[in-house]
Amino acid sequence: MLNLPKIQDAYLKGKIVLVRVDHNVVKGTGIKDPFRIDSTFGTLFKILSKGGKLILMTHVSRPKDKKTGQIKMDAKYSVEPIVKYLETKLQVKFHIPEIEVDPDIGGFSKIDESASNLVKKLRKGDIDGIYLPNVRWFHGEETKGEKSDEFAKQLAGLADVFVNDAFGSWQPHTSTTKVSSLLPSFAGLLMQHEIKNLGNIFQPKRPFISVIAGSKFDTKIGPLRELLVKSDCLLLGGVIYNAYLCIKYNIKIKGIDESELKTAQEFYDFAQQYCGKIIEPPFIIESDTLEGKMEGKYRTIDVRKLAPDTELNYVLDVAKESFDENNIRECFSEAESIFVNAVMGFTPHFCDGTKAMYELINENEKAYKMFGGGDTLQEFRALLSGIYLKAIDDPQYYFFTGGGTILKAIQEGDVTKLSPIAALLKM
Repeated sequence: MLNLPKIQDAYLKGKIVLVRVDHNVVKGTGIKDPFRIDSTFGTLFKILSKGGKLILMTHVSRPKDKKTGQIKMDAKYSVEPIVKYLETKLQVKFHIPEIEVDPDIGGFSKIDESASNLVKKLRKGDIDGIYLPNVRWFHGEETKGEKSDEFAKQLAGLADVFVNDAFGSWQPHTSTTKVSSLLPSFAGLLMQHEIKNLGNIFQPKRPFISVIAGSKFDTKIGPLRELLVKSDCLLLGGVIYNAYLCIKYNIKIKGIDESELKTAQEFYDFAQQYCGKIIEPPFIIESDTLEGKMEGKYRTIDVRKLAPDTELNYVLDVAKESFDENNIRECFSEAESIFVNAVMGFTPHFCDGTKAMYELINENEKAYKMFGGGDTLQEFRALLSGIYLKAIDDPQYYFFTGGGTILKAIQEGDVTKLSPIAALLKM
């Protein structure tokens, strides 16, 4: 375990504690899966038990228009659904400061008096807690230079202590990297657990299987290379697998563009030195349409029987029959460690492959099974709710809250290269 400053060692009695969490779970104007919120309860209870007073902050999606720089203040980017959920679960009333919008940027230019007044009430014990508005509504969050420095000072000015429990927020933004240089700062319990379990990927019990899928090859090629080196077996799914098949078997699949093929070729060339490590699910589902799973418009294809130059329509799933293949069953049954960041099909209609794979993984009772990524966890919960609920309390399972952070750390090869963690280590 890294020599991080830990919340367990912090003196918090009577202190206002600013906590950066990753509660980025709002979908539309509600919460689809509260797992990321629930995972921070240990840290929040620890702070309260040590006499601390809470100010929470998180980002919600990406409200900034990249072209214009304008910040969108839509309700779908609000923390209000998160606050309502927390109040129900914790029986604690959180107040959201009503900060004045700067019309020139569409968002907040600074933390104003409304937040300061709430902090005074929090110190007196007149209110239970504060939840800041979406930190990405503040102009200084994603900027650099003076505006970032000023926003960091404003955040630090609200509190006595800073706790980073947002492992899923690896981007080097103001709230995750700069506040820790201005206040006594500590890693929350969730942050500590995530880092500890990342060690089970860096130094796994073997045999070690990794399963990676995604809609864009170029965002995954770095972690894929590292996992190919670290793993005994690597199974691909989604667009990544489709592009890989195009290169290896000289076929065409509708919807796979030239940029994906170029990246797939780079990965395929790299993978030649690791022959035999990549597991290829032989059965895939071809569909004539993206509109749904329509009778007569989809079929199972055996990749091994495809002739070069074959042209397929959309490939939207790995067929469940693939997970009955002896070589695949053997790899999963013999594994001691399994890491999954993957939904195999185009949800919600094409999910049989994902369900079959998760069931196969669950059959292996001895392996340490690690799942990461919001879509991965949501599909597990939706497809196999009974197994999922048992798995939450099963010591042989671990669910990461930050799938993207895990892949970034794997790509870097060292968790200390993640900016928020490096910032805590500089304390």
